[in-house]
Amino acid sequence: MGMDKALFSIDGRTMICRMAISLSEAGLEPIRIAVSSPEDVEEYGATIRGVSSIEWVLDSTPYLGPIDAIAEALVDPQLDSIELLQIAAVDYPWVSAELFQSLEEGLRDADSLIMPHDGERGHPLLALVRVEPLRQMLLTGDRRPLHRQFGDVPHSILLEDPGILRNVNSPEDL
Repeated sequence: MGMDKALFSIDGRTMICRMAISLSEAGLEPIRIAVSSPEDVEEYGATIRGVSSIEWVLDSTPYLGPIDAIAEALVDPQLDSIELLQIAAVDYPWVSAELFQSLEEGLRDADSLIMPHDGERGHPLLALVRVEPLRQMLLTGDRRPLHRQFGDVPHSILLEDPGILRNVNSPEDL
């Protein structure tokens, strides 16, 4: 690909900035952003405006896949006092605060998580999860795709416009 997708610009804002703003507008601060290198903090941070509380977390092993990165984040003792965790990948630049608010409203007491669905597939990298059940699930070493693992636990689905859930991995996807 050549270019870091977090830095793709859409309407004058990088994808990482767009996601951070959506999380902030949903009241989900502080926002924890996992990065592969200390240089990423400076580069990404320079593009994020309008967000007051960001915590940067350095991956212990750079360039982990999403399952390993989420599992690593879950062992952080700072999460011990947090019941809910909103997962938010930079890949979804059209997600808004309303999606995050709808996920919170749709999570039932019996659910381990709720994830958006576009009518064809679920989007686990935008799921709202209960921390402890997710810890138990991911720390078993299961490396099946997240949408399969998430489908095996009590969960709800939020049907959402496929355009909002369009995943961007290269400039051609824009």
